[in-house]
Amino acid sequence: MHRTRSRLELTAAALVFVAGAAAAQTPADPAAVPAFRKLDSMEARAQGCVTCHGQQGQGTSNDYFPRIAGKPAGYLYNQLRAFRDGSRRYAPMNYLVAYLSDDYLKELAEYYAALRPPFAPPQPAALPPQGIERGRTLLQDGDASRQIPACMACHGPKLTGMVPGIPGLVGLRPNYIAAQLTRWRTGERRAAAPDCMQRIASRLGDNDIQAVAAYLGAMAAPSDPAPDPRDIVRMPVACGSQQ
Repeated sequence: MHRTRSRLELTAAALVFVAGAAAAQTPADPAAVPAFRKLDSMEARAQGCVTCHGQQGQGTSNDYFPRIAGKPAGYLYNQLRAFRDGSRRYAPMNYLVAYLSDDYLKELAEYYAALRPPFAPPQPAALPPQGIERGRTLLQDGDASRQIPACMACHGPKLTGMVPGIPGLVGLRPNYIAAQLTRWRTGERRAAAPDCMQRIASRLGDNDIQAVAAYLGAMAAPSDPAPDPRDIVRMPVACGSQQ
């Protein structure tokens, strides 16, 4: 009874959050209009996520709010816990999950991991040919001279991530990708030790970040967007997110 009541209270709080956020947006993004079938359900309780991430976690028209649908549950759980505990900072997210338990965050992560909404159309790369080629090289081959492994070596051949904790990159917008790589590089964003992304991002220059972001943003989604199973590839660096 107490669990049900807590969930209903969280749902009500989420709806207030969504209503207030939606009122501030003109016009409203159709992908972010709250809609659910059953009050006591994870679909209803997740309405606090809709304004930024879309009704099915597909993302919205705002470049900086990413697609979260279909990402590995372990990755989503790690991010939710990082927002809750303050090791990843973004005030609206920190506030929204501040008092949620580990079990609840796992349930929320599993809900979004199971969703498979359509992908937004890719964005044409706004870089000269040499920039596009640099992005392709870093994604597919890396740069051995600077000890930068290929993105595909960790994020999978389809760039859809790897269970349990490596996120998919396809379907993210260039501005979001560039912003996150910059945060990794500066140490503003961190992960469990050994922090492989911080180590790799610290070796990227500004032009590298723009090239990777543009190339990824222009990629079409694969026919099967599911994350790859664990250890489908041998990762080139130790990564705490996979432990």
